[in-house]
Amino acid sequence: MVDEQQQQVDERWMDEALLMAMQADALNEVPVGAVVVLDGEIVGRGWNRPISGHDPTAHAEIMALREAAAAIGNYRLVGADLYVTIEPCTMCAGAIVHARIRRLVFGATEPKAGAVVSNGQLLQQSWLNHGVAVAGGVRAQACSERISDFFRRRRAHKRALKLALQASPDRAPD
Repeated sequence: MVDEQQQQVDERWMDEALLMAMQADALNEVPVGAVVVLDGEIVGRGWNRPISGHDPTAHAEIMALREAAAAIGNYRLVGADLYVTIEPCTMCAGAIVHARIRRLVFGATEPKAGAVVSNGQLLQQSWLNHGVAVAGGVRAQACSERISDFFRRRRAHKRALKLALQASPDRAPD
């Protein structure tokens, strides 16, 4: 069980990750945000941008890890903690191990692609050369609502476009 002081710290940094998720949302990207914290300071920030960046690896976690590594001048982020709004996928879980992240803290689980607790439990594998402590569920409701709202808006927009096309007098015959 996480003590109250650690919970407050985790919530503070998750709030920062939620702000990063808003950046992704503004770009019409899946709203996932991440921050890397080292010695009580944010050294890396990231938000999803694979679509706008034409980069399949541009997940929030990867972007935050890249920025943190550049900031400290080392690809190994020993002693750093990663806060991310959604449970990481397999690619991001692998990057977390390679970066030597000390602790991963995520908000909501990701039943379809999450590779930390939902599917595969990748960070718990005995063959990994680095162990990562994991804490989930921090600001889970806020993190989950951000994603749900995004997809709800996206579905509504697609429905509206479909209806507009159906109602268009210039529509080609079926």
